Amino acid sequence: MLTEDVLNESLTFLRSKGFGDAEVGIILGTGLGQFVDEINVEAVAHYHHIPFFPISTVEYHSGKLLFGTLQGKKVVMMQGRFHLYEGYDFVELTYPIRVIHALGIKKLLVSNAAGAINPSYKKGDLLLIDDHINLQGGSPLAFSNVKEFGPRFVDMICPYDRALSKALKEKASKIGVTLHSGIYAAVIGPQLETRAEYRMLRTLGADAVGMSTVPEVIVANHLNLPVVAISVLTDECDPDHLQPINVPEIMEIAKTSEPDLIALFKSII
Repeated sequence: MLTEDVLNESLTFLRSKGFGDAEVGIILGTGLGQFVDEINVEAVAHYHHIPFFPISTVEYHSGKLLFGTLQGKKVVMMQGRFHLYEGYDFVELTYPIRVIHALGIKKLLVSNAAGAINPSYKKGDLLLIDDHINLQGGSPLAFSNVKEFGPRFVDMICPYDRALSKALKEKASKIGVTLHSGIYAAVIGPQLETRAEYRMLRTLGADAVGMSTVPEVIVANHLNLPVVAISVLTDECDPDHLQPINVPEIMEIAKTSEPDLIALFKSII
């Protein structure tokens, strides 16, 4: 059960390991690990050492929390995140957002790897998430004592911060990075979608599909924490021309596209 005592125990542990007050939180998605090299790291904590933290079970997620300096700002970075398909519930998988918020962050930058539903988007493109569709069947705010941490009913009229989004669009234009803007649909996974499901997602208005991010964004809004998210589109989900999943290719596309993502996030930090 989420309580203030639980949260404080996690925070006390991180303080003992050298984690200071941070200004910006960053979540790295699948295959997006190069960003770590940009940080002057001052403290590291493995997830399995942090009290009450989930443990990342996905081979493409490192499972470390890092604290340091980037662009002259103190940042805390999640190198690896959690998913419903790992067996966690919504409260568990978003617990780290509450912990890094307790470290003082004022902005949250989220990344993920996603599939392109919009037929005009290609592998390697970046998508700035403007809105989302929650198809994961639940909410990280659906627990009995939620009002101890914020309002039960949270307005999601604009879940992604407009000022941060505008800054990212302007920077992308200046440096020549193609940055689409669209709607992200979150599903449970871990299986990929059928042809019929891809058609359904397109009919619903989704531009991309993935298995993360939305619960984290909901909690950020619960905390009044400005958040922005970018998807690296690692595959094209055309139901009429589907190819068998190629995980090594997906990882390589994420790696190849990550420098543009890093440049954009650094620009607003």
